[in-house]
Amino acid sequence: MTKPLLLRGGRVIDPSQRLDETGDVLIVDGVVEAVGARVSNQSAGRDGLETIDCAGLVVSPGFIDVHCHLREPGREEVETIATGARAAAAGGFAAVCAMPNTDPVTDNQAAVGFIIRQASRANAARVYPIGAISVGQKGEALAEFGEMVAAGAVAVSDDGKPVASAHLMRTALEYARTFGIPVADHCEEPTLAYGGAMNEGVVSARLGLKGIPSEAEEIMAIRDILLARRTGGHIHLCHMSTRGSVELIRWGKDRGIAVTAEVCPHHLSLTEDAVDGYNTNAKMNPPLRSADDVDALQQAVRDGTIDLIATDHAPHHYDEKEREFADAPNGIIGLETALAVNITWLVTPGIVDLPLLIERMACAPARVFKLPGGTLRRGTQADVTVFDPDAEWTVEPSRFKSKGRNTPYAGRTMRGRTRCTIVGGSIVHRAEA
Repeated sequence: MTKPLLLRGGRVIDPSQRLDETGDVLIVDGVVEAVGARVSNQSAGRDGLETIDCAGLVVSPGFIDVHCHLREPGREEVETIATGARAAAAGGFAAVCAMPNTDPVTDNQAAVGFIIRQASRANAARVYPIGAISVGQKGEALAEFGEMVAAGAVAVSDDGKPVASAHLMRTALEYARTFGIPVADHCEEPTLAYGGAMNEGVVSARLGLKGIPSEAEEIMAIRDILLARRTGGHIHLCHMSTRGSVELIRWGKDRGIAVTAEVCPHHLSLTEDAVDGYNTNAKMNPPLRSADDVDALQQAVRDGTIDLIATDHAPHHYDEKEREFADAPNGIIGLETALAVNITWLVTPGIVDLPLLIERMACAPARVFKLPGGTLRRGTQADVTVFDPDAEWTVEPSRFKSKGRNTPYAGRTMRGRTRCTIVGGSIVHRAEA
């Protein structure tokens, strides 16, 4: 049993209960026992009680990242489940979902079980495995969804590789529906995107780099939406990046199709201009797009067309990124910068307020992926994030818990920092004073 914990005097924001007030949160035996203005009086004298002064801080349900790459097994020199889980906790994430593009691929119950065991040993953020859609992520034969779900998988995805076969995607949606799990797809039409290194446009032409047109994403997005309509399955569209995708998702939702979508902090904050100077830390897939796309995505977060924000945390070794731009791998790390990027580019300009940001980072991920957490309701597991929305800090990758250093935000000063992350009533991260 964990010792009782009192979070005193913070701004308690829980969109799942429409709660936004100054008060206390009492945690006993790993669950939320009470939330309110006079909880501290009720808990006085409780044996072993630890009190954390949260005055000036926000206390919210623990953030959940439904899309990250922890690299283990196979690339432990780049990241491990333990280092990734600690990085997640440092970023305020009480739980993350690990994508299956490991080596070997997470496409069976043994691989799912391995991830769960490693996460348990890490004693940091919770890690929920996502199983592969196809065996070996080859896009040929379906993996055994039932066995993976029984072992603990919460969704299926071939992320990193688009499911090119419409027939396979249809079958996956039908099969996943019987288990009540989402199919998360990397929307990319491979023949249009082939050889591309960044967004197709004026900047790619000036830099002499082959571009990836927005249609490469949008063609697959509408295909998936139509297949979800046909099958009744739940399609979850990963890392959306274009205005056109937003319009297609809105079209699907207006017709009652079971489509949800995520966007990453980098697609909400940076444009293709970040690639100037052939900056490989700004190379990702889908690529950074235009300012018009960024604006559309920000508005989609505000109006709910985009359901949630996910990091797509993708660590790479320094040497891998120190290549010619076209040859460098895609991806950036994001677990330890997500909160600050979202506050700096969404909250500070007034695009969303803090309750809506917490909804997109904690409540919606739990709801969409049917995960525990995402609430401070009495009797629920005590996964809690405490953060300072006004704290300014400069990004120094060398101080990250992640093994990765590949971030385009290095040297930038941003607002918003995690002070404490609590998982199941235990403090798994506490910021240095």
